[in-house]
Amino acid sequence: MERLPKAHLHLHFTGSMRHETLVELADKNGVHLPHSLAEQWPPKLRATDERGWFRFQRLYDIARSALRTPEDLYRLLREAAEDERAAGSAWLEIQVDPGGYASLFDGLTATLELMLDAAAAAHRDTGVHIGLMVAANRTKHPLDAKALARLARQYVGRGVVSFGLNNDERRGRAREFEGAFRIAKRAGLISAPHGGELGGPRSVRECLDELGADRVGHGVRAVEDPYLLERIATQEVTLEVCPTSNVGLGVVDELDELPLRHLYDAGAPIALGTDDPLLFGPRLVEQYEIVRSVFGFGDAELAELARMSIRGSGAPDWLKKDLLAGVDTWLATEPV
Repeated sequence: MERLPKAHLHLHFTGSMRHETLVELADKNGVHLPHSLAEQWPPKLRATDERGWFRFQRLYDIARSALRTPEDLYRLLREAAEDERAAGSAWLEIQVDPGGYASLFDGLTATLELMLDAAAAAHRDTGVHIGLMVAANRTKHPLDAKALARLARQYVGRGVVSFGLNNDERRGRAREFEGAFRIAKRAGLISAPHGGELGGPRSVRECLDELGADRVGHGVRAVEDPYLLERIATQEVTLEVCPTSNVGLGVVDELDELPLRHLYDAGAPIALGTDDPLLFGPRLVEQYEIVRSVFGFGDAELAELARMSIRGSGAPDWLKKDLLAGVDTWLATEPV
């Protein structure tokens, strides 16, 4: 699996951190970690009710608070890129909300520029290409999302490739953020909001109808509406499916309950992702191994999943061409 070229389209900035890095930075920066982020890692999570989501978000916020200096951000992105390289991923599209760090680094613009500089440095160190997805928080006011969309628009062609919408979809409907996504789409950014994770098909439908989604973060609940699933396949909207995250947050109870085979057989483009390996554990290679072992995908199907991730990415055309050729080479040389 490590030799199969692929792209990684669903990874959150703080959630990409290695666990050992979190422990080290927390000690350095005087941040107390609860047992579930220290000795009992990875934490046991379930977010199907409000209390469970609050606990998940609290752990995420504690982890974010361990990042205090520019050097911490540079380290996080360099290590994320190293992990991608080890997984065979040559394109990483990482989700960032500059608002989460703006108070530390002199505002939204300075924070985004710091993250772009850190991404460029990580690319130089590892060879992994990195594009940033600026992601709004749906629990905040839609005007905040518009401000982020205008900021992202300024960095098109300079490292920002997509615009997202994250956090609990039950607390902020996609339609409320149409204005922000209109700004992003007109600027040429990929539209990639979360939907169809803890919310049902309506959540996915709003992402398509109101936000012009090119990709949907998770999207697995679309399987509950055959007409919606057919539309996703016909319009080639990529679903960023994160198996271990879906189990960790209680979208499904067990991996084999994830409708991955159903989605694939229906023709929905799928890009496997990890979401937040800091909180869920497994990284990108493990997602492909799960698809092989749990869902019975053969080499040709795994290769097609890799192609789907590449096609759905914000990578430049020349890189997509190189990676797709690499997938063909892998498939031709993989032992039977």
